[in-house]
Amino acid sequence: MHTKQKTIIESSSRINVFDFKELIRYKDLLYFMVLRDVTVLYKQTVLGFAWAIISPLFQIVVFSVIFGSLVGVKPDIGGMPYALFSCLAVIPWTYFSNSLNAAGSSLINANAILTKVYFPRIIFPLVPVFSKLVDLSISLIIVVGLLFYFKYQPGSNLIFIIIPLILLMITAMGFGFWFAALSIQYRDFKFALTFMLPLLMYVAPVAFPASIIFNKFGIHAYHAYCAYPMVGVIEGFRASFAIDKALPFDAVGISFISASLICLTGLWYFKKMEKYFADIA
Repeated sequence: MHTKQKTIIESSSRINVFDFKELIRYKDLLYFMVLRDVTVLYKQTVLGFAWAIISPLFQIVVFSVIFGSLVGVKPDIGGMPYALFSCLAVIPWTYFSNSLNAAGSSLINANAILTKVYFPRIIFPLVPVFSKLVDLSISLIIVVGLLFYFKYQPGSNLIFIIIPLILLMITAMGFGFWFAALSIQYRDFKFALTFMLPLLMYVAPVAFPASIIFNKFGIHAYHAYCAYPMVGVIEGFRASFAIDKALPFDAVGISFISASLICLTGLWYFKKMEKYFADIA
């Protein structure tokens, strides 16, 4: 005689910040959701993955014309043309912006699944963090093209490119956890993202070098500015392609600490609110 086995899922009184073993058990689901996110996004578009190049390229042209030519902003990296200087900021910013925008609405868009099937809800904001890496990889074609066009050869710092890349992903995860949990609880946050993202972009050193803050306000203001994680990301990307500039480990280090705090607190808040998602979806 066979007995039916039942699985009872109960919420714990203790908030586990992260259950890595549970995520490993659902790694296939994460993989297929990332794959679906990539294929569905471009499936019904004429240009397909070319949009991953067109979108940042348009921003690079705009920044080069307005800030590079009209305003006359000069890169703080000797020999680096402004087009490449802005490109190395626009590409990571585009990834961050797209990831945050998708993560912020991930739980709202999946409200039908939230009430029917159980799996780690943390997968929802994680999907865009990984799926947007495809766009990031494709957009690097612009960097290669500019390197050939300006005959600019990166220095030995290129081996450090993995450092700002990891920092970029941690930053996207942290902000994604916060906005995913807040957006489903307070729908105003979904609309707030539309004007917060441009504000976050202009605060970041996308169009100008972060050294301007150091030159005008001093080292303490510069270090405080680096608490915004995208400062370390952008400065790290630019320094990785620089010829005569060392990687700013102080800026990257401060940004790493800040990004880690944002990620851990965002994960804590996400797990704290997780048991209410099905009720408020």
